[in-house]
Amino acid sequence: MKPTIMMFEPMLPEIEAALDRDYDVCRMTQEEGRARADAQPEAIRAVVTGGGTGLDPAWFDRLDNLGIIAVNGVGTDKVDLERARRRGVHVTTTPGVLTDDVADIGMALVLASLRRLGEGERMVRAGDWARGGKLPLATSLKGKTIGILGLGQIGKALARRAEAFGMRVAYWNRSDVADAGGWQRSDTPRDLAEAADILAVCVAANPQTEGMVDAAVIDALGPNGTLVNVARGSVVDEAALIEALKDRRIAGAGLDVFLNEPQINPAIVELDNVVLMPHQGSATLETRQAMGAIVLDNLHAYFAGRTPPHCVVHPVREAAQ
Repeated sequence: MKPTIMMFEPMLPEIEAALDRDYDVCRMTQEEGRARADAQPEAIRAVVTGGGTGLDPAWFDRLDNLGIIAVNGVGTDKVDLERARRRGVHVTTTPGVLTDDVADIGMALVLASLRRLGEGERMVRAGDWARGGKLPLATSLKGKTIGILGLGQIGKALARRAEAFGMRVAYWNRSDVADAGGWQRSDTPRDLAEAADILAVCVAANPQTEGMVDAAVIDALGPNGTLVNVARGSVVDEAALIEALKDRRIAGAGLDVFLNEPQINPAIVELDNVVLMPHQGSATLETRQAMGAIVLDNLHAYFAGRTPPHCVVHPVREAAQ
């Protein structure tokens, strides 16, 4: 009999076909799948989910035979990692393969924000350019300082891209970074914002970083500063960001992530100094194929009695052996 698993977010057709071949999949996006999972939660042995969805605590409590939560992504802020440790549940992610794509989106948001790409496209599409409309002068990237908040793999990749555009790099990180490439380190996030023309949020989302980019950090950017977020919406005080954008206390923002996405605050949509993307950091065919393959590898290893190769945490009961 195939092991039964829950899947909370759709994946590429070839990945889903591989899951169906080896597992009995309860798709939580479908009524039939939800009904089966609800009727027999004790049958569920694995959960496949996205970083933005994770696993709701109410479901976690019902899945007595859960052994692995396979996250299709690198974010674990929506999974209770400590509960997983205590319960003896593996939590896995898909590290490495999405670094470049997320950094590309970060650089695209920097370009779009400083060079007014969104405003320019709206002007052309509306016919304003043909009627004699003029786009305000944009800001050059060359010589500007990008402040990387969180110098992990994505932060480093974004910094290297920024250097290729002639930008200077500064950063803040909670721990020492051995290969920081001679970049200037700031003592606090606020110090980084003061030193930067663009503050790029790349830090992992967790209870320690929730609301880290607060009103003081945002105001430290100044009226010519831009905020770019490719991490999680929870890292930024969204209400403070909206007010700063409305009051033009900062010049603009480029956002790929939001609080309560996809049902985002409508006040953000109304702002003309924000570039918006629907959480597309890893959304390329090549990366989603690679991510899906890692999810399959993690599941196959677990059900073969091996430790999954990409564990974020190792269960307490395993560590005690």
